Amino acid sequence: MNETFTIAVDFDGTIVEDKYPKIGKPKVFAFETLKKLQEKGHRLILWTVRRGRTLDEAVSFCENNGITFYAINRSYPEEEYENKDSRKVNADLFIDDRNIGGLVEWGEIYINLIGEKKPISKQVKETKKGWFSFLKK
Repeated sequence: MNETFTIAVDFDGTIVEDKYPKIGKPKVFAFETLKKLQEKGHRLILWTVRRGRTLDEAVSFCENNGITFYAINRSYPEEEYENKDSRKVNADLFIDDRNIGGLVEWGEIYINLIGEKKPISKQVKETKKGWFSFLKK
């Protein structure tokens, strides 16, 4: 049985080049990787500081590139909270350009999460032990 995970993904500087409030060019292999993650049954959450019109533009941009997120700036679609600004979500993995050491290239993310070099469940356990242990692999 394949395990599935919830993966929070930042937008500016992660899926696209950081040109906020404009939308930058897509990062190489970002959309292909996100599509494969969805095909494998993983839930993708868009996790961004964007809100209002700029958030709507980012969501539309992703949809036009074949990605519809499970939830946006929340842990699950039905979640309600009073503060409408973005906040931390409950996810198994976070893909963000603000990681220590920066964003791992999307090709490397693809190989490690989809290329089945090692099972994603092992990667999640290793990542929870510490980000640096994941980098050493």
